[in-house]
Amino acid sequence: MKRIALLFAALMAWMGLALAAVNINTATKEQLETLDGIGPVKAQAIIDHRKKNGPFKALADIKAVDGIGDATFEKIRTRINLTGQTTVPAAPASAPAPSAKAPRADKAKAEPAPMPSAKAESKKADPAPKADPKADAKAKADEKKAAAEAKKAEAKAKADEKKAAEKAKADEKKAAADAKKAEAKAKADAKKADPKKADAKKEEPKKDAKKDEEKKK
Repeated sequence: MKRIALLFAALMAWMGLALAAVNINTATKEQLETLDGIGPVKAQAIIDHRKKNGPFKALADIKAVDGIGDATFEKIRTRINLTGQTTVPAAPASAPAPSAKAPRADKAKAEPAPMPSAKAESKKADPAPKADPKADAKAKADEKKAAAEAKKAEAKAKADEKKAAEKAKADEKKAAADAKKAEAKAKADAKKADPKKADAKKEEPKKDAKKDEEKKK
């Protein structure tokens, strides 16, 4: 009968192990140590990693923790999850020692140790970091504003460049028109001055003849 009690206790422990699940985002160091291949050092490394980088997004992300490789991940992958409460198997109940006052062995029953309550587990579990929606919204708004200002500055630069080019072209056209106008005026002035010179040349012989006549008298 003692053997039957031991088998019953082992069966209860196996069932507890099969139903056990460890939330790697909230489990305590002691709960993480119940995983196969996870000791105190690796358990602390898991806690440090999630505090620094936030909650795990996928089960395979735990391999990013120092000391946890593919082999360890394969051992624990069926016992870990990302959500829900952490439940760990209770220590198997030892078979009662035979006693003269104890009842018959075939009537003795091994009682499994009580599972830890959900409230106690939630108090021990590390709270998962929460994202700040206000900070995310502000960052997106700042990014959008910066992009709009950059686009506005680029448009202004293009407009200024186009305006400068148009002004230079207009100045060049005006200078050409002024030069053409000045050249036309110079030609007109030259043409206007020529008849006077011609008349002056015609008057010179007459003056000379008149002087000769006066000398003769």
